[in-house]
Amino acid sequence: MSMLVVVTENVPPRLRGRLAVWLLEVRSGVYLGDVSTRIRAMIWENITVLSGEGNVVMAWATNTESGFEFQTYGENRRIPVDLDGLRLVSFLPQ
Repeated sequence: MSMLVVVTENVPPRLRGRLAVWLLEVRSGVYLGDVSTRIRAMIWENITVLSGEGNVVMAWATNTESGFEFQTYGENRRIPVDLDGLRLVSFLPQ
C-alpha cells in the first residue's frame, strides 16, 4: 500500500463520484488515499475512460530518489519530462 494523490480539473461529475468511492476528497478535485498497486491501476483505468475534456494528475509514494512517481492524463500546460531518470515538470508556452 502507498499514499496516492489525485488532482482533477474540469472532469465530469461521474468521475468525481467514482474517485470518492476509493479516495477521500479533501478539497474540490483533490483526492487522497492509501491503496494497493492493483487498486491504483484500476483507478487510473477509470480516469482514462471517464475524464472527458478534463485533465488529471496522479502521484504516489515510491522508493525512487524523489520518493514519488506521477502520471498525467488530458491536456495541460504542465507536462512531465524525464531528465536522466528524474521526472520533472515543464511548462508549455501559452
